[in-house]
Amino acid sequence: MDQLRAMRTFAEVAGRGGFAAAARALDLAPSVVTRLVADLEDQLGARLLTRTTRRVALTPIGQQYLRRAQGILRDVDEAAAVASQGQRDLRGRVRLIAPPLFTTRQLMPRLARLHKLHPGMAIDLTADGPVDSVHESHDISVVVRADQLDGDFVAYRLALSQVLLCAAPGYLRQRGRPQHPHELADHALLVAASTRTPRSLVMTDSAGTTAEIALAHPLLSTSNAELCHSGALAGMGIAALPTFAVQADLEQGRLERVIGDWRLFDVAVHACLPSRRQVPAVVRAMLDFLRAEFPGADHDPWLPHSAPMQSRLRLAA
Repeated sequence: MDQLRAMRTFAEVAGRGGFAAAARALDLAPSVVTRLVADLEDQLGARLLTRTTRRVALTPIGQQYLRRAQGILRDVDEAAAVASQGQRDLRGRVRLIAPPLFTTRQLMPRLARLHKLHPGMAIDLTADGPVDSVHESHDISVVVRADQLDGDFVAYRLALSQVLLCAAPGYLRQRGRPQHPHELADHALLVAASTRTPRSLVMTDSAGTTAEIALAHPLLSTSNAELCHSGALAGMGIAALPTFAVQADLEQGRLERVIGDWRLFDVAVHACLPSRRQVPAVVRAMLDFLRAEFPGADHDPWLPHSAPMQSRLRLAA
């Protein structure tokens, strides 16, 4: 048995929560993935995974083995990167995870340019939900969140983006345009939250006065901000969206800013590496590209003359 191959297969199954997803990522038949993991368990004499009809979970021994295996696999990948460092053509695969909204609005329009710079670089891109923490199973995590990052990892700030209240012109003609935050209680609200729906929304005016808006019954509550963006464009209601997603919509009149003299909060976009060890050349090239495209300025590049804010979405205790 190729133990390194089996170890990498097991790590993919654990990271993706299932054999089918791991098989797709590794471009293997599901039966091959199942056999490799079973052979690994037989060789170790230990059960690493518990299997149900819908997904798999790590056993306590599996959790310990995964941590060690990930370290070994990183060392192997780094050794391969060092060996190929002097090659003229950069080749390799980068595992990248990013939120859907940032991916569609900012990353995808730039990846063609990255491919021209590094035609030998392949990208395994995950963009299926919020990313507000670093994912150990990926080389680079693009984290978008309002509060500060905390943890044992390397983070590079790419940008700041102000969150705005936006709605389609048709919705505002039909329902009226609110002039004060408290008037939002009479409107259809589209709310995105990475975990549970926030109970209130805090806004601040230029004098520092705050207004707290209850979000007891939003029309739409979802973990995917892309759906709030689509709903706002369709005239479904008012959504709080970052400028990196709505700049073009505002400029072209598809969306309009609501209660523009009151502000919500800023989110910071970071590119994060899960380890402080030597970074493979292909991952470093991706990171350098992101930092060149998004230079981490102290102002919002999608909204001129903006300044960072300290207000936050408040969750109920």
